[in-house]
Amino acid sequence: MFAVLPSHVRSYAILQVSVSNGSPVSWTVRPEDFHFDRADGAILTASDARMVIDSLIEKASRGDVIRLVTAYEAGLYGNVRLRSSEGYEERRRAAMAEMTNGKLKAAAAASAIAFVPTKLMPGQSTDGAIFFSNGGKPLGQGRLLVHAGAEDFNFEADGEAGK
Repeated sequence: MFAVLPSHVRSYAILQVSVSNGSPVSWTVRPEDFHFDRADGAILTASDARMVIDSLIEKASRGDVIRLVTAYEAGLYGNVRLRSSEGYEERRRAAMAEMTNGKLKAAAAASAIAFVPTKLMPGQSTDGAIFFSNGGKPLGQGRLLVHAGAEDFNFEADGEAGK
């Protein structure tokens, strides 16, 4: 499942995604497995999580981090069907427990939101924010393409929300 988050941070358009492994084998899913095929023919590849986190830590203001966390949590907690076993909530709690400095807490929150490479065992799920460098503009209409393991998944997107 995925939802287009209404706000952007810096030059990134953001999708909140949830991935479940319904197969009998383990799969590794990475942010770079996600592509957005825009209606104008341009194909955007999701940015590496570490690059996004480093960029946000270096350049994001406190307001950017608050806007990102607020938009992400609104999408996450507004989705009553989501049942992540290895996702945001676990990463957020672990990161926040280790931090005492306010600036470090903001960096930890940004780190917890990003979708990171994850090996999912059968029946496990994860969630996170996928960042597309798009000059901060909305993604618009198109298709979300995901190549995970040996499978390809295609989802129509109207630029607002999708499943």
